[in-house]
Amino acid sequence: MKKRIIGTALALFAFGFAQAQNLPDKELSESQVRQEMRSAKGVSFEQGDMFVEGGVSVTTEGDNTSYGINPKFGYLLSDKIAVGADIDFGGSKDGEDKENFFGIGGFARYYFLELSQKRFKAYGDVGIGYGHSRIRGLNVDGSRYDNTNNDIKANLTLGINYFFTKNFAATFVLADILEYNNANPEDGDSSNRFEFNFNLFNNPFAQPQFGLLYKF
Repeated sequence: MKKRIIGTALALFAFGFAQAQNLPDKELSESQVRQEMRSAKGVSFEQGDMFVEGGVSVTTEGDNTSYGINPKFGYLLSDKIAVGADIDFGGSKDGEDKENFFGIGGFARYYFLELSQKRFKAYGDVGIGYGHSRIRGLNVDGSRYDNTNNDIKANLTLGINYFFTKNFAATFVLADILEYNNANPEDGDSSNRFEFNFNLFNNPFAQPQFGLLYKF
């Protein structure tokens, strides 16, 4: 049975910090919760706003276990354009085979659609980054292998923010529409891959990724 848990460590930390700083030592009342939910109506980005965003994923399927963490930081140049940086790291284990990866990158984001009293904001991300991975395991003959790989990647991503308070939004990464990857393994030939994922437009919600965004 496949299980997936998706959350946001960075945004949840920010949430806890903000609550500790701004609220008295008591729980929110029901009326305060309703008021905070209503405050998301008409929420807008402004020049100079910043946000942290990201998700944590853990997947198990049989002997295979994998996890990934992808925090982002963004700065609004205008009410529709943001630039920022992100980190991507994680790993997987399938029997004797293990992989660990780490990546850094930058992105530019354009918010092109607002609906539902500006709670719903659709965006496109253009990103570029560098990644490093290490794969270890057993060959068929019982010998061990230990390979590393460096790659440069670029992508065009479609996503959605839905604000449920004036500062917090759920993030849905719908699809990597365009992807380019240049891989340089330690023991092997380099390769280039370019993909245009046209089929994702048939059902963009087939395999979304979820996270949280905190605006400040």
